[in-house]
Amino acid sequence: MPLRRTLLCSLALAALAHPAAAAERIAPTLLPPPAVMAHEQATRAAPRTVAFTLTVGEAEVEVDDEGTRMRAMTFNGTMPGPTMVVHQGDTVEITLVNPATNSMAHNIDLHAATGAMGGGDLTIVQPGEQATLRFKADRAGVFVYHCAPPGMVAWHVVSGMSGTLMVLPRDGLKDRDGTALRYDRAYTVGEFDLYLPKDETGAFKRYDSLAESHADTIAAMRGLVPSHVVFNGRVGALTGERALTSQVGETVLLIHSSANRDTRPHLIGGHGDRVWETGKFANPPERDLETWFVRGGSAAAALYRFRQPGTYAYVNHNLIKATELGAFAQVEVSGEWNHDLMTQVHAPAPIPQ
Repeated sequence: MPLRRTLLCSLALAALAHPAAAAERIAPTLLPPPAVMAHEQATRAAPRTVAFTLTVGEAEVEVDDEGTRMRAMTFNGTMPGPTMVVHQGDTVEITLVNPATNSMAHNIDLHAATGAMGGGDLTIVQPGEQATLRFKADRAGVFVYHCAPPGMVAWHVVSGMSGTLMVLPRDGLKDRDGTALRYDRAYTVGEFDLYLPKDETGAFKRYDSLAESHADTIAAMRGLVPSHVVFNGRVGALTGERALTSQVGETVLLIHSSANRDTRPHLIGGHGDRVWETGKFANPPERDLETWFVRGGSAAAALYRFRQPGTYAYVNHNLIKATELGAFAQVEVSGEWNHDLMTQVHAPAPIPQ
């Protein structure tokens, strides 16, 4: 029997005898981003096995209001994939489904997992196959997951295949002094750099299949100049009627992932009250940040209590990417205005002569 097949069979047999198989098993409902699945911020429960199913989607999607379309690859049909939430010490069980209607092989590399390739070698599924991976969530934080098929990693990632797994401490989030921190709402923002090929006239090209788009997309990627930089899959995905919402006095947890390029989130008119810039909850959060840095291939978590109503812009503070390429979101906050924090002394008027 080939070595690879022998290893996979041995791992499958060992999994059946693993202590996690006897733990309480739950299967929470995942939600499409920016929403985050219902979860306890702290738990007294014994470590559990938390089971998720991620289904690979291959489809043409629209990425802006001009009708520009791309051949996307996704987890559960969204960019980013759904945010999964567990607690440190839980066992995560992920079933990756690749429907027969798809054309490509896919897998999942989980940055939260311990083991070569983050589970990628154990979850390669051809169209019409599925695989199940189980691992211990032994480190607390927000972690990227993404597709990583051999020889095609970058293409799959920039085509939409990434998401976030949040592993909360069992006793919840804390500040550097050990004081408990809580949030009223949680949102996921997944940032993507897209590389859409153009024809000889400068128009974006469309393709009948992923295979047809491959060579042109790879050529565009190698130029390292994105055609779009977007939050949650398209320009305007989190603006206007689709804006994030909150109220004065509420604390919001913003989870920001970027699987490929560095980014610099900034909430215009607000701050990061507590920011885990590297996304790891064992480290004390920084305070009162104006802009934070998310390394490509990682996620960050920021808490902010809104103090004023209004429409806030949440941007990549490489402002070219925000205003010209699409890395721009809005937060609509309701409530009463506090003139002690900000007030207009004089409205715009002609300069006195």
